[in-house]
Amino acid sequence: MGPMWAALGLVFVAELGDKTQLVAMGLGARHRLAPVLVGVALAYAVTNLLSVVVGGVLGVALPTRALGIGGGVLFLGFAAWNLRDGGDDDEAEALARPGHHVVASVALAMFVAELGDKTMLATATLAAQGDPALVWIGATVGIILSGFVGVLVGRATGARLPQRAIRIGSSVLFAVFGVGLIATSL
Repeated sequence: MGPMWAALGLVFVAELGDKTQLVAMGLGARHRLAPVLVGVALAYAVTNLLSVVVGGVLGVALPTRALGIGGGVLFLGFAAWNLRDGGDDDEAEALARPGHHVVASVALAMFVAELGDKTMLATATLAAQGDPALVWIGATVGIILSGFVGVLVGRATGARLPQRAIRIGSSVLFAVFGVGLIATSL
């Protein structure tokens, strides 16, 4: 159960302020709540499954210590990457235009926005180090909870949050996780 709780906590915190959470906020501000929540959950379940499969394959081939150090370095990179100005997520949000089936449109938008994201890489790293099934469950629950927070905040605020403060806060958390992963792997 340890890998599940680790994945849940790490992915939940890592996703806070992430571009996909901001996309979820925007979608939540524009569409009915239930279809957006279902679309977000579907997209995250699929992207995490992809991450776990990749991590499970890598976990067989790579030593745990190297993966921990590599994961820590990735998190430090995410901290620096997160500090730069936010990217343009209009292409992902455009996929969820009104007139399309909202659940499918939201799922596609979130899937595209999440591909290659730091939480996918974090999930793959955790799956390589622990039980992939438990990591998938934990990471999926963590990212869905984070996505739901984004959708609900988007509904409540109309997606008007100070993005700079969110970026800085999440960058600090990434740096802390990165240093922690490296320190425990040495």
